[in-house]
Amino acid sequence: MQDKDMVNDVLSMVNASLTNYAMAIAESSNQQLRQTLTQIRDADEQFQLQLSQKAVQKGFYKPAKQADPSTIQEYKSQLSGS
Repeated sequence: MQDKDMVNDVLSMVNASLTNYAMAIAESSNQQLRQTLTQIRDADEQFQLQLSQKAVQKGFYKPAKQADPSTIQEYKSQLSGS
């Protein structure tokens, strides 16, 4: 298996786990469990960010073109309802 394939597999698994953590956090009524899951999710988000940055550096992944500030502001306005 190539390095690129391994990195992409790990990123896919981490992304899936982030989705699962979000659902578990939203459905948990136990505050201590919510805090623990939130800490784990936050650590996984940091790992995902670092790994994706490394993938970009090595040419394994090419991110989409960055949106211009006016587009970002437009979406923020739409999402906030203002």
